[in-house]
Amino acid sequence: MNKLIAFTIVVMLALPLPAAEPDSPVLSAMQAELSRGMARLKLKGYEGPYFLAYAVRDYQQRSVGARFGAAVDKNNNHTRQAWVEVRVGDYQVDNTSSDRELQFDLGDADQWDPPTEAPLDDDPQALRATLWLLTDSKYKRALAAYAKKRGKRATTITEDENLPSFSREPAAHHVDATTGFAWDEASLGARATKASGLFKQYPDLFEGAVKISGDRVTRWFVNSEGTGVQTERTIYAVHLSAATRAKDGMLLEHEKDFYGRTLDELPDDKQLADTVAVLAGELRALREAKLVDPYTGPAILMEEAAGVFFHETVGHRLEGERQNDEKEGRTFKGQVGRHVLPDFLSVIDDPTVRTAGALQAPAEGGGPAIAHKPISLNGWYTFDDEGVSARKVTLVDNGVLKDYLKSRTPITGSLRSNGHGRAEGTGDPMGRMANLFLRSTRKVSVGRLKEMLLEEVRRQGKPFGLIIRDITGGSTNTSNFGYQAFKGQPRLVYRVDAKTGAETLVRGVEMVGTPLTTVSRIVATSDTEGVFNGFCGAESGFVPVSTVAPAVLMSEIELQRTQKAAERPPLLPPPWGDTPIPSKTRR
Repeated sequence: MNKLIAFTIVVMLALPLPAAEPDSPVLSAMQAELSRGMARLKLKGYEGPYFLAYAVRDYQQRSVGARFGAAVDKNNNHTRQAWVEVRVGDYQVDNTSSDRELQFDLGDADQWDPPTEAPLDDDPQALRATLWLLTDSKYKRALAAYAKKRGKRATTITEDENLPSFSREPAAHHVDATTGFAWDEASLGARATKASGLFKQYPDLFEGAVKISGDRVTRWFVNSEGTGVQTERTIYAVHLSAATRAKDGMLLEHEKDFYGRTLDELPDDKQLADTVAVLAGELRALREAKLVDPYTGPAILMEEAAGVFFHETVGHRLEGERQNDEKEGRTFKGQVGRHVLPDFLSVIDDPTVRTAGALQAPAEGGGPAIAHKPISLNGWYTFDDEGVSARKVTLVDNGVLKDYLKSRTPITGSLRSNGHGRAEGTGDPMGRMANLFLRSTRKVSVGRLKEMLLEEVRRQGKPFGLIIRDITGGSTNTSNFGYQAFKGQPRLVYRVDAKTGAETLVRGVEMVGTPLTTVSRIVATSDTEGVFNGFCGAESGFVPVSTVAPAVLMSEIELQRTQKAAERPPLLPPPWGDTPIPSKTRR
């Protein structure tokens, strides 16, 4: 078997790499250097690499920012990062490891690490020089890691010892059409300045800012199996933020974000003005809201809050590499084919979906759901960061675990990639979320969902339930050091009176819990959907993600008090909101 594998690899490496597209000088240079490395890179007495991969990521970042009607920030950054992967051994056993101790290497004090910055002007020789030095360094370290791994296996029992180190995937060839990066700094700066000036109408706010940004990423990827891929991604965004303090000194921050693949998808001036008014109004309401005590009981998480909740509690725990790492809690390891969620819920991740239509109920929550225009999803892409085509993967089907978010790192029960190997900068790709969809077969109207909340509150003898309408974000601990837990920072929390159903805004709490216990408390969902766009940070970097989810009713959640700094608000009103005190004169 080993001889057959070795022969197959030699034949594959002997095949000529596909010709680069004529308009891709970066791909041409990368493929030329990769071919040279595969043919000649070998330390005497040691084996050469069986696999090489190169990636170059070009980042163009532009933004304009304003505060209280004045421009405060303009950025126009352009950088390129090179990434190199070198594997020695073979697909069954190579130098890579999920053991963080084997991967961690301080190196010698005088060790020189080659730079990862790549030339911006497509100079082939300069680019090849960057890749040459990185490859040399990675190859030597790969040899050392391979020897260390084999040495450890000689003395230590390894779980899943027969699991391959790397999956075989078909070669891919794709070059995106090059498009322009639309950006009118003067016009966008004027829009940000005008919108931020509207915050001056609210003298109790001491922060009121608007930022408009555009992020363009062009990525080139080649590997020794014959893959050559060039893709583009552009995400535009508007970020509005404001802050104030409650009378007890609690800092209250609030923000609204909009994303789009084109500038036309961003809100116009009227929408920006309306958003400023809503943002300021919600902050002013929070200033007057009462602190709520720690709470355990029924609650509704509205659509975007539910999306963040599932991203943190379920999505991260389904990332493939976490199932192999002994330092991880491995919540879902070995659970394929078993119930892990209520049987009316399914979880799907599909990076091939470009847009989703938000389906929302009217403000009063009484009538039928209303479909809004499609929203571009941040998590859309065509090829992942290992050159594997993006594809839909059903993670949980009617409560039963079916698969994981997979890069080319095999895990027990799932040996092949499903196009979810993602990274940014110089991070190593790992299985990550893209567009996460929560589907339900137990759907009711938002109005009926609130009725069910009140029924559950009364059944438990609670004085009130909660509705969480907006959430800042969340975090989760997936390691086995400490507890398996998550935390969410709700921004707009409403106490719902058990007798009357009246909603009262409250503040000062954050959502906490253990993932599996909390998700098992879901009893129904709404027939509406909301889209949450953002960026997710993990070991392989910050990647753009989206969630599409209905509102969910939970029979029990836990809220704890947030940390509160009791600082005094500004002593004087803002200059534009001050009333001059008449001066007195003496005869």
